[in-house]
Amino acid sequence: MDLLLLEKALLGLFVAIIVAITVSKLRGKKFKLPPGPFPVPVFGNWLQVGDDLNHRNLTDLAKKYGNMFLLRMGQRNLVTVSSPELAREVLFTQGVEFGSRTRNVVFDIFTGKGQDMVFTVYGEHWRKMRRIMTVPFFTNKVVQQNRHGWEMEIGAVVEDVRNNPEASTKGTIIRRRLQLMMYNNMYRMMFDRRFESEEDPLFLKLRVLNGERSRLAQSFEYNYGDFIPILRPFLGKYLKKCQETKDKRIKLFKDYFLDERKKLTSTKGSDGLKCAIDHIVEAEQKGEINEDNVLYIVENINVAAIETTLWSIEWGIAELVNHPEIQQKLRKELDDALGSQQITEPDTYKLPYLNAVIKETLRLRMAIPLLVPHMNLHDAKLNGFDIPAESKILVNAWWLANNPEHWKKPEEFRPERFLEEESNVEANGNDFRFLPFGAGRRSCPGIILAMPILGITLGRLVQNFELLPPPGQKQIDTTERAGQFSMNILNHSNIVAKPRVL
Repeated sequence: MDLLLLEKALLGLFVAIIVAITVSKLRGKKFKLPPGPFPVPVFGNWLQVGDDLNHRNLTDLAKKYGNMFLLRMGQRNLVTVSSPELAREVLFTQGVEFGSRTRNVVFDIFTGKGQDMVFTVYGEHWRKMRRIMTVPFFTNKVVQQNRHGWEMEIGAVVEDVRNNPEASTKGTIIRRRLQLMMYNNMYRMMFDRRFESEEDPLFLKLRVLNGERSRLAQSFEYNYGDFIPILRPFLGKYLKKCQETKDKRIKLFKDYFLDERKKLTSTKGSDGLKCAIDHIVEAEQKGEINEDNVLYIVENINVAAIETTLWSIEWGIAELVNHPEIQQKLRKELDDALGSQQITEPDTYKLPYLNAVIKETLRLRMAIPLLVPHMNLHDAKLNGFDIPAESKILVNAWWLANNPEHWKKPEEFRPERFLEEESNVEANGNDFRFLPFGAGRRSCPGIILAMPILGITLGRLVQNFELLPPPGQKQIDTTERAGQFSMNILNHSNIVAKPRVL
């Protein structure tokens, strides 16, 4: 009897919500909304388009509804733009209006409701966080201070692969060793710390917790509870797991890195070269930010700097393995320009084909194909349409860079395009068809680190090894795994690395 009453109560509540929403719509503000599929009460378009709103599915919808369309996902408005002109409008011309970030129930947990830099709303907090992070992370001076460390880390990767007897015959999942390299690159910058091996217990803890954070945040599984708040109670276990993972990560960052660095600097004083966290702690001591903000900066770097660059390196290796003629052409450029000398950071700017390979990798295999979502805090206009306040704005940067109306044979991996018909296009947002790091106020400042690290890593690997698929395979698998924002390789393949004599 109690169960029957509960069912009737839930049904009555559901009907009441539908009626309330319908009445609200009839009485509310009249908007000229962008085109899109017709929404139904409560669910909107969720039942029509589903949870999986990856870049390819949104591209299919753009082909049907146009370069700008609206999806009503439960109570959330989602606007996708897919043309260079509209991307310029969102990211640059109206960069202030659309400069905030929309979060969801999971990202609210992982960012402390926007206490970080990446997911905070546009305003004073974001400007302060961006300023505090720029000096220790995102300047040419920082690159010059850290480039020798990056070169040392890829040198260690080369030695480890050379010393692995199976690497030249059966192959090795080189991504695992490159993951350690990327952690060392960034943790040296942040804390002046590195991990000696893939078996380092602290590295293993970090890798597991960061991997779990990425899995939980990038999944489409929780969308229903984010779109329709009355369904959120069903996310209880999922959100509890997110909270537990977040708490463990923040505690690890604090206990093993932040507090240890504070103890070290308090005993040794300020002599010597400062690492990034020292500058950020100084801002905390001045009262500009609090310790939570410091820890969320560490959280951002763990995800935005380490994982995204690693994905791009892995995609670059995969394309070079599957296109041996391109790999050979790149090797010839390196040999002709450098001889037996190993590539260093200053060399990366003088090797046009290497840069073309990197840009082509970022074009075809964009790590963040929808960029980080934008949001307008207030009602706005875009392309003659009304955009209600707090709409989620997605720029389909992958489609901008892979639309055959704008690119010659975009489905092909062809670095030559950036030396021929697209020779003036750079990765810094100078062309709104190609936005791997976004553009405008909320563009990714990590480009200044990612590009040289990509160049040094791919360059050293091609200099020292012939990279091949495992025995019996003509190519390696490049099936995509798309997430809420990301695109990486589904299966991490064995790569045969035959050493070269230089």
